[in-house]
Amino acid sequence: MDKYLNKILLGDCIELMRGLPDASVDAVFADSPYNLQLGAKTLYRPEDQTAARAVRDSWDAFDSPAAYDQFTRDWMAECRRVLKPDGAMWVIGSYHNIFRVGAILQDLGFWILNDIVWVKTNPMPNFRGTRFTNAHETLIWATPHKTGKYTFNYETMKKLNGGKQMRSDWDINICLGDERIKGADGKSLHNTQKPMDLLRRVILASTKPGDIILDPFMGSGTTAAAARELGRQFIGMERDSAYVMAARARVDAVVPVDLSDIEVSAPKREEVRVAFSELLDAGLLYAGQTLVSPRGERVMITRDAQLTHSLHGKASIHVMAAKMQHSVSFNGWDYWSAEKRDGSLVPIDELRKYLRGIKHDIKKAA
Repeated sequence: MDKYLNKILLGDCIELMRGLPDASVDAVFADSPYNLQLGAKTLYRPEDQTAARAVRDSWDAFDSPAAYDQFTRDWMAECRRVLKPDGAMWVIGSYHNIFRVGAILQDLGFWILNDIVWVKTNPMPNFRGTRFTNAHETLIWATPHKTGKYTFNYETMKKLNGGKQMRSDWDINICLGDERIKGADGKSLHNTQKPMDLLRRVILASTKPGDIILDPFMGSGTTAAAARELGRQFIGMERDSAYVMAARARVDAVVPVDLSDIEVSAPKREEVRVAFSELLDAGLLYAGQTLVSPRGERVMITRDAQLTHSLHGKASIHVMAAKMQHSVSFNGWDYWSAEKRDGSLVPIDELRKYLRGIKHDIKKAA
């Protein structure tokens, strides 16, 4: 594995994957050719008549739907072989190919967990005005076996989504500006470069630190860059030498981040539970004390461990936070800070963690 690990390899992905041991990688992210079949006609932007760049590269051209299906089946079968039984399989596509890809996934025995709609908040317009603007792509998340104990970092996703369950529609910008990798001519090197935010979310959702992520169609290196940033290992495969050189330089420049600020290390169900009322019982909070929201909203703690507000009445820390946010639900632990007698603020979740530590020590000693 050493000749593969944390490297971007030049060559055909099917041939390269045959050198990997069975069940050797934890996750696959595949941005395979879409088989767009756009033809040779150039499209021009209506506002300034400049040419719009489209995918007409040779790697996206196939002789027939049957040829594309066989290519997809071949590389996907190798991915299933090298994936661990509990591994994650991610494939992204557009309406041109995602239905064929999904059917082949199922034919090969993958179990589909979710389809994710990547909603492009700044999509390219439909220049001809003959169809809807194509403003999304679809990701399929699957695992090699229906009974596999796949990784899903629910609490991390919830934290990234402001304390609410992460949904299957992801609003993320397309890759533009400084994030775009440029070639020697100063133009975008890769037509279908994916945004880092998309890969960050995929990796944080379905892998653990240290896991090995395989990308058989590495392109300009987004998967490898996100993996290195987030403390994962990677194997990249790409048959275009220009892409390989750019991806290697890109990954070398990545600085890993502090994961303690991002990931929730233990599922909440494995932690010692602490009720809000226990903070009052322990003397960490008191009836009549003021809690303050990030926006400066102020509520008061009642004797029965509820909160009161002049407009919103009486409710729990979670319901009151949701009312303040005009939301159906909200995590009150992440919303409120307690005002101390000297006027300083302390997040109530810090008080909960302190009490949880004490309870954990007591439980361990017993």
